[in-house]
Amino acid sequence: MCWSATADLVAGTAVASVGLVCVSRVRRARDLPVAALPLLLGVHQLVEAAVWGSGGGCSPAATVWAVIALPLLPVWVPVGVLLAAAPAVRRRLWGPVAVGLATAAVLAYALATRPVTAEIRGRTIGYGVNVPWMPLVLTGYLFATLGALLLAGDRRLRTLGMVLAAGALACSALWRLEFASTWCAFAAVASLLVLGWVRGREPAAEGRLIDRKLPRRM
Repeated sequence: MCWSATADLVAGTAVASVGLVCVSRVRRARDLPVAALPLLLGVHQLVEAAVWGSGGGCSPAATVWAVIALPLLPVWVPVGVLLAAAPAVRRRLWGPVAVGLATAAVLAYALATRPVTAEIRGRTIGYGVNVPWMPLVLTGYLFATLGALLLAGDRRLRTLGMVLAAGALACSALWRLEFASTWCAFAAVASLLVLGWVRGREPAAEGRLIDRKLPRRM
């Protein structure tokens, strides 16, 4: 996700801090999963800092990293978007939710039956998980996470989906070149977009109401 333990630690702390602000400003319980997404991404980066510190291999930190990245996110994102969506658009979001649940089941089974390994490759970390039907699972994963955001009726969530899609493509290309992972930068941008979404969902403050003078009684 980031190019060193220090970068993961700094970026993870910053993103998690934005997540705490998002969670503290939520006024509707159904908005909480989406608002907590930056907090989850920040914790994910902090876990990877521990993976750097372990030197790779099969470690508890690598397993936790994989649990968040693989079975958790394809359920968290579409369910969160579904809960936050307006009633008129919820019907089309059940598809990503169903695909996310099926994808998460396959990934959870893979993690439960196969070890997770981490290999430090210069400025990146490669994670090894033996996932069956990988092309199909990857398609389901992307549809559940990015698809849910792009199908959301909210403009800010669609923007978040496009930013994360661009981030996934960029990070994949750089990882294949084994140069450096730049996901931490996209996670930071995503956290700010979620913060903007949370602020846009806040009810109007009472102090902003137009003061209307009532006629005085004689």
